[in-house]
This record gives sequence, C-alpha cells and structure tokens, in this order.
Amino acid sequence: MDEKYNFKCEVFDSLSNLPDEIAVLMQAAQSQMDRAYAPYSKFYVGAALLLEDGRTYLGCNQENASFPLCMCAERVALYNAGADNDSFRIKALAITAKNPAKPLKEICMPCGACRQVIREFEERQKAEIPLYLSSDGNHIIKLDGISPLLPHSFSKDFLL
Repeated sequence: MDEKYNFKCEVFDSLSNLPDEIAVLMQAAQSQMDRAYAPYSKFYVGAALLLEDGRTYLGCNQENASFPLCMCAERVALYNAGADNDSFRIKALAITAKNPAKPLKEICMPCGACRQVIREFEERQKAEIPLYLSSDGNHIIKLDGISPLLPHSFSKDFLL
C-alpha cells in the first residue's frame, strides 16, 4: 500500500480481516450508500453506528439544491441515535464512500463539521469512538477516536 497516514491507525486489507461485528457494521454502511440522495455531487456516503447495547443506527448523505442544507451520512446516523435515546454509548462508527464517476484512490475522511460532531458525541459519552473508514472497497483504516483528525478542537470548555 502506497498510502501513508500522518496519524496512528490500524489498517485492514479487507472486510474479512475485521472483527465480525465490525465487518457487519461496515456492510451496513456500504448498503446505505445506495439510499443516499446525491443528485448534485453524485458522491455517495453511508454510515453505520453500533451502540454498546447492540443496536445499529444508519445514515446516508442527503443533498439539497441549497448546498449548505445538505446533511452528511455520519451526522444522520449520530443524530438518529441521539433522537431515539436519552443516553447511550457508541461502540463503533463505520463510514464509507463512493463516486461512480471516478474511483476514489484514497479513503474519504469525515468533513470538518462531522469531525466536530463526532468529537461532541465522544465528549458526551466521555470516551473515544472507534472509527472505521473505507472508500470504493479499498482497505479499511481504524482510528481509536476523532482526535487525530481534529487536533485542538472546539469544546464546551470554551463556553463555560
């Protein structure tokens, strides 16, 4: 593999090398790409969130002609879990993407807004959320939490 990362991560060559429950989670994220509403960008993203109690919440990107109103897959999944539960713990978040117009040669990372939202959910549960990221069936990387992708992040500490 030629791709190099400037942060600590674990790399898996295929779904079959993942723990079983994470492989199922990644497959659920992949299935969500087919439900994405992406008529403008033609960029499809799926996300699947596994809670500690075994429940799964799904998300896919939802575009709007007014681009600032779009919602990313990972935020859809996180907000679905938040809307459905008073309290919960996230065990893992799987995110994958594809662009039928061109192969994605590297793993698509969460956008800045999603990174900040993931960070907030980590703060809410007082624990990092393992992230499993993939694109176009490429390898999968695992991050132990969002901090490598969002150093020096904004938090409630600035507000209190």
